[in-house]
Amino acid sequence: MAKRPPRTGRPLDGVASIKFKIGLLVALSIVAAVVVLQVGTRTGVPGWLTLPVTLAAALGVTQWLARGMTAPLREMTRAAGRMATGDHSVRVTASSADEVGRLARAFNTMTGDLATVDQQRRQLLTTVSHELRTPLAAQRALLENLVDGVVSPDDDVLQSALTQSERLSGLVEDLLDVGRVDGGAAPLQLAPVPVAGLLEQAVAESKVGGRTVRFETFVEPQELTVQADAGRLAQVVANLLDNAVRHSPSDGVVRVRAAAAKGDRWSLEVTDEGPGIPEAQAQRVLTRFGVGDDSSGGTGLGLAIASWICQLHGGSIEVLPRADGGMGARVRALLPRNPDRHDETGTRPEPEETTLTTHSPDVAPPGGSTIALPSFASSLFGDFWPERGLRTAPLALYASISIGLLAAVVLPYRNIGLGTLLVLLVSGGLMLALSANRRRPWTILATALCLGLASLVVLRAAEWLAVLAVLAAGVLVTTSLTGARRLLPMIAGGASWVLSGIRGLPLLGRTLSATSRHRMLWPALRTAAISLVALVVFGGLFASGDAVFGSWVSRVLPDVDIADSLVLRTFVWFVIGGVVLAGCYLALNPPRVEKVALPPTRPVTRTWEWLVPVGVVIAVFLAFVVAQASAMWGGHAFIRSTTGLTYAEYVHQGFAQLTIATALTLAIIALAVHKAPQAGRRDQLLLRAVLGTLCVLTLVVVASALFRMAVYQQAYGFTVLRVLVDAFEVWLGILVLLVIVAGIRLSGWWLPRAALASGAALLLAVGLANPEAWVAQQNIERYEATGKLDLAYLSTLGADATPVIAAGLPAELEQCVITRQSIPGGGTDDWLAWNLGRAQAEAVPGYGPEEVPPGQCPSQIGQ
Repeated sequence: MAKRPPRTGRPLDGVASIKFKIGLLVALSIVAAVVVLQVGTRTGVPGWLTLPVTLAAALGVTQWLARGMTAPLREMTRAAGRMATGDHSVRVTASSADEVGRLARAFNTMTGDLATVDQQRRQLLTTVSHELRTPLAAQRALLENLVDGVVSPDDDVLQSALTQSERLSGLVEDLLDVGRVDGGAAPLQLAPVPVAGLLEQAVAESKVGGRTVRFETFVEPQELTVQADAGRLAQVVANLLDNAVRHSPSDGVVRVRAAAAKGDRWSLEVTDEGPGIPEAQAQRVLTRFGVGDDSSGGTGLGLAIASWICQLHGGSIEVLPRADGGMGARVRALLPRNPDRHDETGTRPEPEETTLTTHSPDVAPPGGSTIALPSFASSLFGDFWPERGLRTAPLALYASISIGLLAAVVLPYRNIGLGTLLVLLVSGGLMLALSANRRRPWTILATALCLGLASLVVLRAAEWLAVLAVLAAGVLVTTSLTGARRLLPMIAGGASWVLSGIRGLPLLGRTLSATSRHRMLWPALRTAAISLVALVVFGGLFASGDAVFGSWVSRVLPDVDIADSLVLRTFVWFVIGGVVLAGCYLALNPPRVEKVALPPTRPVTRTWEWLVPVGVVIAVFLAFVVAQASAMWGGHAFIRSTTGLTYAEYVHQGFAQLTIATALTLAIIALAVHKAPQAGRRDQLLLRAVLGTLCVLTLVVVASALFRMAVYQQAYGFTVLRVLVDAFEVWLGILVLLVIVAGIRLSGWWLPRAALASGAALLLAVGLANPEAWVAQQNIERYEATGKLDLAYLSTLGADATPVIAAGLPAELEQCVITRQSIPGGGTDDWLAWNLGRAQAEAVPGYGPEEVPPGQCPSQIGQ
């Protein structure tokens, strides 16, 4: 029997057009995205939280609606794989009304037909083996007796041998007729055939078999003549009579009746007094090997061949109940008197309309399939990101949901602090525990750097510093989880965290399916979610519609906007949980990022092809170094007479260009390493010398850029942005030093990781140095030396700079600055938002915004 999984209702199954389904899918996805976007916008959710949730809502609706559109095709592919192994019991879902659903129903019908054919094939082997064994055994025994002289070759013995041979010939003839049926062509030789003579001859041949059966023949009218193939028609009568004789009791009566029927047709009816044919097997006996009683000795081919011949003539054959209600079988053939000439080819007639039916919308079970059908995600990413040995990941799913819930409770309406650190540590710890690379040296180093960067959210109050620290930690995490070593694989690893949201969908679906088998889990979650929504909706309506009820709600939840808070926390839950879940998938199944590489390049054949361009760059660098030396030795007077600029203006205008030149130089060095030939020792020494010279000159440019920024800051003051630019230039200088080391060793596989680690370490050092406090201190020292101070800029610095400002400025200037500083969150933090920088600022007397009389506090002093 066919395997029938439970019925599965799918969205849009009732839509009869797949084009209309696609239109509905697009429209409903857009509606879902607009609704989520409006909810987030109207409740004040930040855009960086609203956008991913909106995209996820649109994709979720698309996935939900589209899951029934292509599933039958995937099931058919799996079923075809199982059918290739001989399993014809599978069925596919056929619940859809569209073109795919109709194809699925046709597939189910085809599968059933193939199962019937396979069953008939096996039955053929059994039947033919049985039918051949009996006469062959009898003939062998007879021949052995003749050879041994046990019996003499008299008429009775020879007649017995002839009978066995005729039985074998009849079976072979039946098999040949089956072959003609399968071939689909058997030409008809149409000619006038007197029906009465045909029946008399057939009855006479049937009496030769020796069965004690009486025959009664009726022809109405007696002169009935039809156009038919006499040989084929005689075969029909012979098969019907043979079937009736074999099933009739001794001295039974077999009645043969031929009569003209309505229209240009005639009927041939054979009735016996045997056990009859049960109604359930009435159609089965007309099919190939459709024997109703194995004890009868038939092959099950006679009636099937008779049915085929009737179809060739444009007629049909059927099993009917006895008209008089007695015992026995009644088989009637209905044939045309003049078959159409176009049917003379003997081709099997096709029905005008075929109705495809299926017992139930079955789903082919996945087990045992020989075709591993890839999912959409597997097809999309291919060999770059295969899924290795993952069936379900319940720990990653439950932990990500829990961390998202923790973030939804801790993060909204609080400043960065202990709560943020807690979420970061729990998330990173989960990914590290799931990663197969957790014991590698690079992962250990990256973990240490991530812990240091995460600590900045508690040590420093500057939000920009926390954002940079989290981003740098994210890059370290992706390189650790993916094992990336080179630059392009590192970039691909960063992108793979985002793409994990798509690649992990099959695993998420399997995990959700596995968890849905728990009887209590999903009902409990569904009940809780519905109850919460009902509480919020009806509670909000009654609280806004009735003052008494609203006052009770206010006492339970004082000063809380339930709707806005719930929406914001839901967005945070979804985004943080999704980010953590994507990171968990990246840890469990990292992509093969090392496959990402530029096309291989061949080195140039002639040395001057790379040496000349690099030499031009070196010459320009040398000219720049000479210009810098002239400016340094000539001083302010030389710069004024040469350029017309002051020294401060001179150093300011070229800093950005020098930074860009340093970055471009690193790119030129990488290109030269790929294009320069390195086959011999001479080539390697030349490459080292040329690129080493370029690196040394680049270090001079880095030093010049840093010197220019120092002079500019002394002239115009210190800012956080200028400090960060200084730090970036220092990092570029570190990269140049690393390149020099790689050139000396002629091995640079470690360079990308070293660059990342040095950048993360430098950012950590900047954070620990408290950049806002350092900038405030430098501006205060400049004020003491020059009497120049930008009070407006100092007031824009965060809480990290407040203690330094309070300690370094006179009281009247101090109040002008700290009273203008904004307090993050607008109030006192609880323990989950505790932060060292804000705690130290809050300890300063008078910290916080106050009303300052107009004109009392200038924006700048001495500028």
